Amino acid sequence: MDLEKLCRQVMDIARETGEFILGEQKKFSSSSIEKKGKQNFVTYVDTGSEKMLVKELRKLIPDAGFIAEEGTAGQSGEAWQWIIDPLDGTTNFIHGLPPYAISIALAHKGVIVLGVVYELGFKEFFYAWKGSKAYMDGREIRVSKTGKVASSLIATGFPYTYFERIDPFMHSVRYFMKNSHGLRRLGSAATDLVYVACGRFEAFYEYGLNSWDVAAGTFIIQQAGGKACDFDGKDDWLFGGTIIASNSDMFGEFKEVICKIFNT
Repeated sequence: MDLEKLCRQVMDIARETGEFILGEQKKFSSSSIEKKGKQNFVTYVDTGSEKMLVKELRKLIPDAGFIAEEGTAGQSGEAWQWIIDPLDGTTNFIHGLPPYAISIALAHKGVIVLGVVYELGFKEFFYAWKGSKAYMDGREIRVSKTGKVASSLIATGFPYTYFERIDPFMHSVRYFMKNSHGLRRLGSAATDLVYVACGRFEAFYEYGLNSWDVAAGTFIIQQAGGKACDFDGKDDWLFGGTIIASNSDMFGEFKEVICKIFNT
């Protein structure tokens, strides 16, 4: 399979879907909001864009399965699987506040081989495929070379469901407020991850995430020279619900801090 060609076809699909999302944002009404949880929202734009993605991605690999946030395609166990978030950052979208993004990854037998994140606020494409470098809009990107947490800018996400870990999370916030250049919460995990990949952030961590939140962005980080693990320091970041990701130079220190805070 020509993964580079496939990646560019996926980008075309994401671009078309993005135009739908941006068009709907201009006329979006709060009356269209549904709740999946107290602070977890879904709109017709989420489900509509997912249906568009599923329809077009099926044409590329007809026998592939889907793991998709809104469940419009179901979930199956095929060797090839698309892992997609049609609108990562729905709350931002509802309020007209970037970033929000389309995230598409392709896995073969559980191993990601392609990732595309299209951030719609700046209309920036981040992408990579197995064996490639990582790119943003045709330009190669790399993680930063910052080697110390003390010199880093770190991204995270605020929990909105799993509040049983709020105490160690707040501990981590206090730690990084005191021991880094700062902490940012943008509201789109896919965007946070690709910003690590291109060096805008040094690191990202969050718990309570799903595979569609992290699949594409983390793969792009790895292709850009970065590393990732879960909160136990293991490799279950895709389906384990927690993620630590950073450039390679400070990964050891960053991982040690997060693992200690959340496992003490």
